[in-house]
Amino acid sequence: MSAQVIIIIVYFALTVGIGVWSSKKATSSDSFHGAEMGIAAIVCASAGEWLGGTATTGVSEYGFVYGLSGAWYTIANGIGVMFLALCFAKLYRSIGSVTVPGIIEKYFGVKARTVSSILLTFVMLAVGLSQMIAAGKLGQSLMGFEFTPTVIVFAVIFIVYTLAGGMNAVASTNKMHLFVMYGGVILAIVLSMAKLGGVGEFTSGIAAVEAAEEGKNYFNMFSIGMPKVSSWVIASLLGACTAQAGVQPILAAKDTFTAKKACIITAFVAAPFGLGSALLGMIAKVMSHNGTLLNTAGQVVTDGKLALPTLMMNLHPIAGGLVLASILAAILSTVSPIILAAGTMLTKDLYQRVLKPDATDKQVLFMSRLTTAISGVICCVGAIFLVNSSRVLDIVYSAYSLRGALFVVVLLGIYWKGSSEKGACWAMVFTGVVAVFWVVYDMITGSYPLFSWFTETYAAVIVALISTIIFSKVFPKKNAELKA
Repeated sequence: MSAQVIIIIVYFALTVGIGVWSSKKATSSDSFHGAEMGIAAIVCASAGEWLGGTATTGVSEYGFVYGLSGAWYTIANGIGVMFLALCFAKLYRSIGSVTVPGIIEKYFGVKARTVSSILLTFVMLAVGLSQMIAAGKLGQSLMGFEFTPTVIVFAVIFIVYTLAGGMNAVASTNKMHLFVMYGGVILAIVLSMAKLGGVGEFTSGIAAVEAAEEGKNYFNMFSIGMPKVSSWVIASLLGACTAQAGVQPILAAKDTFTAKKACIITAFVAAPFGLGSALLGMIAKVMSHNGTLLNTAGQVVTDGKLALPTLMMNLHPIAGGLVLASILAAILSTVSPIILAAGTMLTKDLYQRVLKPDATDKQVLFMSRLTTAISGVICCVGAIFLVNSSRVLDIVYSAYSLRGALFVVVLLGIYWKGSSEKGACWAMVFTGVVAVFWVVYDMITGSYPLFSWFTETYAAVIVALISTIIFSKVFPKKNAELKA
């Protein structure tokens, strides 16, 4: 058994141990979903939503292809979280709901809460599915295991420790994950730069790559293209305010001051992480160009998706194992809050609010664990069936776009008196259809329906705005809504 595998097994064991230990605090449904959380716990639990597998392997792939501009993925997330902190954290916390759909009910009603819960659960499951694929692929490519058994084992680990402690497990394990993630990226940069020959060799190597790829500038922060950057920023600005996994710890804060302060710190934790991941992708690009980035078969790796894992396998076994553990930490820090968030919405917004309002706390806690487990299983099964799909990230981006578009509906509910519950419900459904259509059309034709720059984010946001206004005019507020 290699040193890398041993390190990863030990890391998984620590994660499960911490998660099970934290189960002592999950004695009620409120504690399972999160309650009376302090700043450190909120930051660690929330950061997992923004620093997942995409922030490591995904951003390093962008760094391999485009350069530092790939870091906009996490920078945009940081901007979105800061927007949430400054403008809505205090308001959200004051409403007293543990879910985003619960906030939507405040402004529209129970039916809008139900519709938004279903849509946001889909978003959570889509993101969780992508993280499951990332975990399985990592085990397959680096440890030589088959994808299906690997992702099943990982899913069992994710589910077990999340069910054990709920939000307490998420916060406790993410403290370790964040430390390992940042430490792993820094260690990887230092060691891989040294292996390359130092900073001078790196800069001259990038210059050689740019000369070979005419028109490329790997240090240009906008080389990935303004449509992509603006799309990420818009999706993050709006999506951060409706991201259940990221918002749930804030809603569970012990007071509004704690919620706002923790949210601001989370933004500064998330934003810079992508710079390190993108830089590792650039280092891998130079090594690939030089013919020194070799896989286990001795072949030069030219696929950006394999850049970071291969780079780590070229390091000393122990160092590489520690960095690989940091990549898994990123995935673990996201999957756990994702399936918990999905389970929380299914339980609080559908089961307790609609199906069984008189449920006891014991029943709610049982249902919370059951729906969280089911969410994890759905992500696992979906990962197995979609592992060979080349458009999984597109599905995730459409989910992100839908999440951001729902915030437009929320804004109209807060600031426009003419918005109605039925109008909001129809607008959310219609926006979801458009977001999915936009991605499917691009999958089939290779371009967007209108313009090349008009991504699913723009389509979803504009449709959400217009359709909410139109449907609210067609289905105006009833007397009960006006009195409310």
